[in-house]
Amino acid sequence: MLFQISTCTMIPTSLILVLGILGSALGIVQYQPEAVHIAYGDNVHDISITWTTMDKTQESIVQYGINGYALTAKGNSTPFVDGGRKKHKQYIHRVLLKDLTPGSKYVYQCGNEYAWSDMFYFVTAPTDQATWAPQVVIFGDMGNENAQSLRRLQEETQRGLYDAAIHVGDFAYDMNTNNAAVGDQFMRQIESIAAYLPYMTVPGNHEEKYNFSNYRARFTMPGESEGLWYSFNMGPVHFIGIETEAYYFMNYGLKQLVKQYEWLDNDLREANKPENRAKRPWIVTFGHRPMYCSNANADDCTNHQSLVRVGLPLFHWFGLEDLFYKHKVDLEIWAHEHSYERLWPMYNFKVYNGSYEQPYRNYKAPVHIVTGSAGCKEGKEKFIPNRPDWSAYRSSDYGYTRLKAFNTTHLYLEQVSDDKQGAVLDQLWLIKDDLWPEYTPN
Repeated sequence: MLFQISTCTMIPTSLILVLGILGSALGIVQYQPEAVHIAYGDNVHDISITWTTMDKTQESIVQYGINGYALTAKGNSTPFVDGGRKKHKQYIHRVLLKDLTPGSKYVYQCGNEYAWSDMFYFVTAPTDQATWAPQVVIFGDMGNENAQSLRRLQEETQRGLYDAAIHVGDFAYDMNTNNAAVGDQFMRQIESIAAYLPYMTVPGNHEEKYNFSNYRARFTMPGESEGLWYSFNMGPVHFIGIETEAYYFMNYGLKQLVKQYEWLDNDLREANKPENRAKRPWIVTFGHRPMYCSNANADDCTNHQSLVRVGLPLFHWFGLEDLFYKHKVDLEIWAHEHSYERLWPMYNFKVYNGSYEQPYRNYKAPVHIVTGSAGCKEGKEKFIPNRPDWSAYRSSDYGYTRLKAFNTTHLYLEQVSDDKQGAVLDQLWLIKDDLWPEYTPN
């Protein structure tokens, strides 16, 4: 005999989750929406909503509105089967909310013909993108064990500190572990952030299993690359997410790397058109594995010719440093190292500060930030004893990064330490008096 879980039975969510663990053993049909998360669509006034049910439903519905559930949108679901021994199966539901009213707080719930999620909310971007000063929280390398920064991030999300969150690769540790049960647990865990803020993601090395299938199935990012690479605009910032893992897992072929590089070159050319750069003078990239780092390990960023920086061995094809330098990228954000490190403006291991007194004002090369210390079971990373000349600041504290684009000339970043109860360890102002920085070494 099968038992059907439905909101009509008034079963508490906590009990539903417990029953879900017993699921197949008890013959329970699991229709309850879980792991709700949102992301930007083709623009910041479109929001995609994604969630999971363990069993197939006929409908994927979102009820939403500014003062209640006045509107309804429908989408679709696709089955996802993990590559592990048990072939764990679930259904990923996606609904797109288009043309939302700017500057408004929407409430919403996800559901189907049998069950509804809890009520969530999000706030849409304002109408005037030119005067918007968006605030984004950025972190990498967060697992469902030892997720040190999670509680503070949950609290700050509910306090309305951020407009969006960027997770720069490495989720759960790992999503495929225990036949994807760890991935399911992480997605339920991150819901307290990702259901309220556009949760923008890129894959890391811990998502590699089965050709990144857990990552590609679970997230809904803009564009047509299954969330591997894409871009989006927030106020004066053009954000670009990239997949660094294409340089390291060549067993999946070269085609993906070539497609990304060609797309990236075209996207940067478009962003640098005078009319676009005037509206969005800040170009910020984020990808998992850094070009540079001073950690005491054997990761690729400790090598002089890291693959992301110079490209594939021998021929140096598809290197990103020259591409980002040519297209005048302002800020490059990375993770992978379980630490925080801020570099001076640099290109090809040389520092090109704006001036001795104000190194980040009218800087002459991109600025790199490594922020992979949100917390995971692998712990913290140590640094080599002698800090290189190109490294400005570094910390092994658990924590995360905040970014605020104040206007077209001032962009602010700070590093928060969870070890020190939310203290700000490092602060950085990027300032440029010209919309187009002169990336010409002295």
